[in-house]
Amino acid sequence: METLENYHLILNTGNTTTEKALELFDALEPVNLEFMFGLWQGSGLHTNHPIDGLLEISNWYGKEFIDSENVHPLLFLDNQEKIFRVAPNPTLMDWVLKLPIPKNKSLRPLLVSMNYLMKTDNSQARLRMMEYRGRVSATMIYDYLPINDYFRKVDENTVLGIMDYKNLPQLYFFILKRVVNL
Repeated sequence: METLENYHLILNTGNTTTEKALELFDALEPVNLEFMFGLWQGSGLHTNHPIDGLLEISNWYGKEFIDSENVHPLLFLDNQEKIFRVAPNPTLMDWVLKLPIPKNKSLRPLLVSMNYLMKTDNSQARLRMMEYRGRVSATMIYDYLPINDYFRKVDENTVLGIMDYKNLPQLYFFILKRVVNL
């Protein structure tokens, strides 16, 4: 087991291996549903996953947990830096995972425009307490995708998340930081 300082280095650099990310996740405490309520800003923890960096160049902002029944799993920023909510598209998700998409900022305007076409005010997920890797913690369940996001507490305003997508064997890791002042 590595020291907590090494874990903070992993979280701050945003790069590690899947094995070390799982070790970190397993060492962290679970969170309850109420802990997740609010607005969270996200970033990827790169582990050589096919979508590493894609959310960031798409202007991904994070997630919003209103209550256990009303969750907005995909928040993005428009060209004026205003947050908007997106309805996940199962077909688009499959394409993203199958096609080699260059991950550079020149694609940002196109990706922001595509996301804006999927803008919604409707909840797209919910929160439940579920067991994952031997511990029960808050879990976000997408309404229309076979994806669960599991959360563990780094500190009072930071969680490490794992996206477990049924159609992809590799786990995607991300970090959420609570937005305390908007």
